[in-house]
Amino acid sequence: MIIAIPLERRPGELRVASSPDAVKKLTALGYTVVIETGAGLAASFTDLDYQDAGASIANDRKTLYRDADVIFKVQRPIISAADSELALFKQGAILIAHLSASSQAEDIVAYTEAGITSFALEQIPRISRAQSMDILSSQTNLTGYKAVVDAASLYARAFPLMMTAAGTVAPAKVFIMGVGVAGLQAIATAKRLGAVVSAYDVRPVVKEQVQSLGGKFLEVDSAVSQDAQTSGGYAKEMSDDYKRKEQATISEHIARQDIVICTALIPGRPAPVLVTAQMVKSMKTGSVIIDLAVEMGGNCPLSELGKVVTKHGVTIVGYDNYPSRLAADSSALYAKNLLNFFLLLSAPDSAQLQIDWDDEIISNTLVSKANTN
Repeated sequence: MIIAIPLERRPGELRVASSPDAVKKLTALGYTVVIETGAGLAASFTDLDYQDAGASIANDRKTLYRDADVIFKVQRPIISAADSELALFKQGAILIAHLSASSQAEDIVAYTEAGITSFALEQIPRISRAQSMDILSSQTNLTGYKAVVDAASLYARAFPLMMTAAGTVAPAKVFIMGVGVAGLQAIATAKRLGAVVSAYDVRPVVKEQVQSLGGKFLEVDSAVSQDAQTSGGYAKEMSDDYKRKEQATISEHIARQDIVICTALIPGRPAPVLVTAQMVKSMKTGSVIIDLAVEMGGNCPLSELGKVVTKHGVTIVGYDNYPSRLAADSSALYAKNLLNFFLLLSAPDSAQLQIDWDDEIISNTLVSKANTN
């Protein structure tokens, strides 16, 4: 059985779907792994690294896809007629990737029409058995770290308290909005750099996590927010009354901050606006905002997708695809997630697939299924 690993072709995507370590495990199980030449270079993996792990190298996409039974990708394949990757897949092939299935309905129809089986890794359920397959957690963890590093590089002052003969440098005040995986890593990273850190989330259950990392938790309405979390652990859409209280509390707090990192997302919905234009105006000149929700509309309406802009004296960062900014580590973690998912599809004692279609993880991620009759 042949597994293909292509070069990612979407603009700005530097990651690769498998690492040499993951390839070594797959070939040890008896799978044939074929890598498109140069697929891992942007993530610091050479063709020779993959060959040493047991893979072979394909010089072009047609050769790569022609006989591939399974295709590992980071992002969904391009389906436009001019440069379609999907058109090169053979019927019955299995695609495993981040497919953005909830927002790309036309793509899912195309997979079905192409006769392939596809699995959307972003739909991995949040259960303990699936933690090792959770690409959203592994990628956003690195995103939270990189967001703080980017903020530190753009902020014209130091992060930690410094007491020198020439005077005292006050520590930076960093405010994290949204305390999921990215937010928690951002808190930890900012504290390690010596900043004074505060954080906000509609879910009060994260208060202890914030405090355990040395941050201060900003509360709006503890009674109302008791019901602010879904059964899957995500934030819920809140009432208009709560949003008004939220805006007032945040507005007062944010005017005193040097750096704001926005991570708040609601699955399947546009990102909530948390930092208004008026709040940006209230911030000190030289302050920095990192909007990690920019791809879903942004937590700040002044952020611009893929750009760093200055508005009202505040630097606002709207980089898209943050995990790609740490391509080597994010690829290695993604590769391990994908490998663990693939092993769930694989027979335990041979290089063949043995798929339990009733398995909760498999049924949650399945978005199209080839007709095998």
